[in-house]
Amino acid sequence: MIERVRRNAELSMVVLGALVVAAAYVLASLGATASIPANIGPFLVVVLGLLVAAHLAVRRLAPGADGMLLPLAGLLNGIGYVFIARLDRELAGLQATWTAIGIGAFILTLVLVRRARDLERYRYTALVAGVVLLMLPLVPGIGREVKGARIWVGLGPVNFQPGEFAKITLAIFFAAYLVERRELLGMATWPRFRPVLPEPRLLGPVVIAWGLAIVVMTAEKDLGSSLLFFALFMVLLWVATERAVYLVAGAGLFSAAAVLAWRMFAHVQDRVTNWIDPWKDANGKGYQIIQGWYAMAWGGVGGRGIGLGSPTRIPEAKNDFIFAAIGEELGLLGATAVLIAFLLMVGAGLRIAVRAESAFDKLLATGLTALLAFQTFIIVAGVIRLLPLTGVTLPFVSYGGSSLVANYVLLALLLRISDETSRRERDRERLRNEAAAALDQDLPLAGSPA
Repeated sequence: MIERVRRNAELSMVVLGALVVAAAYVLASLGATASIPANIGPFLVVVLGLLVAAHLAVRRLAPGADGMLLPLAGLLNGIGYVFIARLDRELAGLQATWTAIGIGAFILTLVLVRRARDLERYRYTALVAGVVLLMLPLVPGIGREVKGARIWVGLGPVNFQPGEFAKITLAIFFAAYLVERRELLGMATWPRFRPVLPEPRLLGPVVIAWGLAIVVMTAEKDLGSSLLFFALFMVLLWVATERAVYLVAGAGLFSAAAVLAWRMFAHVQDRVTNWIDPWKDANGKGYQIIQGWYAMAWGGVGGRGIGLGSPTRIPEAKNDFIFAAIGEELGLLGATAVLIAFLLMVGAGLRIAVRAESAFDKLLATGLTALLAFQTFIIVAGVIRLLPLTGVTLPFVSYGGSSLVANYVLLALLLRISDETSRRERDRERLRNEAAAALDQDLPLAGSPA
């Protein structure tokens, strides 16, 4: 059966990925201390155990799901852990804990969400949850500002970024809303003299999405998340209606808001100035970008070797600039391999969206995949100075518990949609075979009397 083939292939890739991570861990220790780490055995057992636990959950709860996503996520997560351990042992322990929590959330999502279409009924609950999560950092007493961005919430000893979970709830709402209104949104009836858009009352969610992006960009000083949320909705709107005018109008709205924010807020001006000319303040605000360039230049094509570089010179190398650290020690080849892993994940997500039968499943899979793709693009483009640097994390790789847990939940939802599609295809095939068998029994054999 196809399910068994997929799961066996997934298990093989999970084991291979765990061995690659363990080898990288050994090389990092050899490069730093010229000795094999004493805990390599327990490390391999823990890594392999967590990934196998996730694999067994998929085998039991979503046997027909795509077989590439989990191994790729595990490989990226493991490589990220190796580099975080290379930079800060204490944070590596925390990242290991968050990895276990993330895989627990992955399994819990598969247990609770038995059909992705059931989420469609909770569209407005998802909207309220998303708005509340986005606004939480602005609440006095629990909101925290870290390095100029107010995107953190502190509850006792636990600090997290609620925006990481808001992106999933908003993707559910946008997908459900567009399924319900896609035909109306696809009709051009306004303005009367030259219709290019639907009735203004139908554009309420567009305005809400734009407003949320502006609030996040201005009040929370988070350029990356604002771009991510708005891009998510515009892509889903375009996919649902097949009208490119929404992409043009959305780009215009966001550009206007970005220009206004640049004129009004000093932190936005700093980001743009550092993007255009980081050498203007080489020892201050441009220092991080410049050190990231030097690191990638020193890496060359083949890299300096894991444990042989100097990634600690880059401020915040464990989260914002972990891609630069990878580029230094693994070189162009290693950095390209990481990008290829992300491309394979995005390709698998889009394949799930194309194969999905219900409109909600298609849009939700597209939205979740777009989140993964845009987040990767935004942070990598910031590191190589294609875009102004923003504060988003590299999915599964950067240090950060909120991002890791949220992305494992996102992964579970994609696998649930994939499994539903596979199950329906299997049921149709079974019905066709039963019908063909029944027909063969009713028809006389060739050459026999009628």
